[in-house]
Amino acid sequence: MVGKIDAVLADLGETLPEAPAPAANYVPYVVVGDMVYVSGQIAKGPDGLICGKLGADLDVAAGQDAAKTCALNLIAQLKAACDGDLDRVTRVVKLGGFVNCTPDFEDHPAVINGASDFMGAVFGEAGTHARAAVGTSSLPFNVAVEIEGIFQIS
Repeated sequence: MVGKIDAVLADLGETLPEAPAPAANYVPYVVVGDMVYVSGQIAKGPDGLICGKLGADLDVAAGQDAAKTCALNLIAQLKAACDGDLDRVTRVVKLGGFVNCTPDFEDHPAVINGASDFMGAVFGEAGTHARAAVGTSSLPFNVAVEIEGIFQIS
């Protein structure tokens, strides 16, 4: 049986990837009570890593695409944490976004909107969340964006 959130993803033309394996000594998510803490997910899509520095190699639109890719990976981890049932998600609580950028780049919030807007499209009102959007001089594997998330489930 396909759940409501799975149907929304299909209507959006999106297919969730397999939940990515951790790249180092950590777990991809931790469930504590009704909260799921998802480790930072990098911009890795079906065509591989989305690499580069915002303000040098990539523009805001490309950064937003990278952030959306991170959001897809977050939702894939969330699905694994919910034993395959995304309808258990009651709230996207917070996203923490990191943007690989030049020192003079100032559009971090616009880049992370790629993930925030996608969470709203997928989860509706439950997708509204608190957020941080931070610029950094580098990210693992030179990816453009990394995002972590906190979610509430039933």
